Amino acid sequence: MTQTCTAGDESPQNSQIRADSPAALLAVIPQLLGFVPETSLVVIGIEPPGNVKVTLRYDLPDPPGAGVAADVAAHAVGVISAQEITTMMTVGYGPETMVDLVAAALRAAAREAGIELEEFLRVDDGRYWSYMCDDDVCCPPAGVPFDASAPSAPDGGAATEVLPDRAAVAARVATLGGITAESMRQATRRAERHVTQLLAKARKSGRLGAVRHLIASEGLAAVSAMITTYRAGGRYGADYQLARMTVALRDLRVRDDAWARMDPAHRDPHRRLWIDVTRRAQPGYVAAPAALLAFVAWQCGDGALANVALDRALADDPRYSMALLLRQVITAGAPPSLARLPMTPEEVAASYDDAEGSHHDAEGGADHDHEMDYGVHDPDSADEL
Repeated sequence: MTQTCTAGDESPQNSQIRADSPAALLAVIPQLLGFVPETSLVVIGIEPPGNVKVTLRYDLPDPPGAGVAADVAAHAVGVISAQEITTMMTVGYGPETMVDLVAAALRAAAREAGIELEEFLRVDDGRYWSYMCDDDVCCPPAGVPFDASAPSAPDGGAATEVLPDRAAVAARVATLGGITAESMRQATRRAERHVTQLLAKARKSGRLGAVRHLIASEGLAAVSAMITTYRAGGRYGADYQLARMTVALRDLRVRDDAWARMDPAHRDPHRRLWIDVTRRAQPGYVAAPAALLAFVAWQCGDGALANVALDRALADDPRYSMALLLRQVITAGAPPSLARLPMTPEEVAASYDDAEGSHHDAEGGADHDHEMDYGVHDPDSADEL
């Protein structure tokens, strides 16, 4: 069940929607989602006088079935109920054969939960039909034509870019090919060699622990500097800068430090940063920047971007815990106000210092080889085949 979930409280979607007509409702949905939905079910939870609190989008079950329709309805109503919302509006985009079963299941689930369903429309081929109206004058059997080319912003909300479909959202974070990919592949291998050479020297000197700390310090400095650059309106200067970041982010200490710096006051430059890094990251290094992008997109109330970023993270590493956690909470409809920073950067540093100190004591003060913590990764190795 592919879902786009956007929750409202501090997000741009927390605006008043003008739903005094079906056409007005249909005009605002692309703004709420950030793209024009197709073969989708869109469920909007609202509070008087029309404040959007949650926007949910699901792929319509294909093939249709009563069981999967009930699953979609139960999830949608569960999210709406959990946030104590008592009113919702719904639109199904697609033919009757795909929408009808979901419509019946959702209407039944809403009644059982005591949620008022103000409107339920079906849209197909530039026309809409209402499941709530049986008056042939205002809702003729042939449907009502409407202008689907002019999405409007919610009342009190600024218009945002509306992409033509969800695939266009995914394209925003898709890996770049051609000469860019080759340049990043070479830059990533240089960054890997740098780490490998430091570790090799450390083995000879017997000071592996000190070198591991040096590598982490370099990574922390590189990521922090790039965050500062993007906040100031800049971008990366060379592919090697981004390659160093992707390699450094395989160290969880570096990843967690970056996560702790994702102050929502800077969410737009942060979003630019992690889109750039995610698109250029090489296989084996995508999960961390993509998960950080998903977190920032959640802060922005951009559920579509958050979910496609999580798709990329989990395609790179299906067990990546940060991505799995974010998918769970975003799918549950958690609002952006819950996208809190895990710790301050200082608290992250202290927690890792304490953990390293405990490990050092437990091992009698000896240095031990933990180079896999840094994810040294050869794109040409047999493990990648």
